[in-house]
Amino acid sequence: MNPSATTASTAAAEAVYAAPPVAPSAAEPPVVDLPVVEDMSEVTASDARAMSKVLFDRLKVLEEGTHEYQYVRNTLIELNIPLVRFVAARYRSRHESTEEMVQVGTIGLIKAIDRFDSSFGTEFPTFAIPTISGEIKRFFRDTSWAVHVPRRLQELRLELARARDAFTCEFDREPTPAELAERLGLSVEEVTEGLTAAAGYSAASLDAPAGDDGPAESYAVRSSFVDPGFEIAENLHVLKPLLAALPQRDRDIVSMRFGEELTQAQIGERLGISQMHVSRLLNRILTRLRAELLAD
Repeated sequence: MNPSATTASTAAAEAVYAAPPVAPSAAEPPVVDLPVVEDMSEVTASDARAMSKVLFDRLKVLEEGTHEYQYVRNTLIELNIPLVRFVAARYRSRHESTEEMVQVGTIGLIKAIDRFDSSFGTEFPTFAIPTISGEIKRFFRDTSWAVHVPRRLQELRLELARARDAFTCEFDREPTPAELAERLGLSVEEVTEGLTAAAGYSAASLDAPAGDDGPAESYAVRSSFVDPGFEIAENLHVLKPLLAALPQRDRDIVSMRFGEELTQAQIGERLGISQMHVSRLLNRILTRLRAELLAD
């Protein structure tokens, strides 16, 4: 979970509840023609819809920033919190807590209230649910990835998942990257990049079993295994400056013997010396390199 995202969502939700809309203090002027709701939990869904219509009509004629405007806006938020909980319940299978999703969804509710125009003839729940759901999905997209990847690849992962499901239902088999690319109008390289990035969405524990077949060992055990090839690569890296320090003829002999894989007789013919002389030179060169390698 992204701590900064959680903190931001929590702060936004706290801002919503910081000024309870249900009862203005004695120091504040009363809100004309609007009832005070003493207990929001007693308001039914049908009453909330009816009251929301009246409040939205009133909000249109009020000046933003005034006490009356804040009272109406905050009351709309309180009335429609059950709508946020309804949307959040769709994602209860996720690892995040319901209250955390309600906090994030409340941000979407506030955005929906600020953007809603009752003159279009649309019911507020119809308008608000996609906005609330989108805010929760955006929260998942930005904070649920085990490995951070660009947003472009996060969105591509969703497109690939939908295309894969549609292809599987149509042809009863998994699609190839080329088939996904053709279906989405992308290049195979873009699809491959998206599939690779999708592997970063979740991460397995190092203590989890590494596989169903073979010995029962964890990823941690496998990750501690040292490949013998590492030592060879390290030796080659160390040998490079040692070879560069050899005289030119010695480097040529090493190159012909181990690079071109010539025999000692062939090397002797090329250099105009005997095979025995080549053998002595090779022994001297290898002894020197071995001593310098072990010393390092």
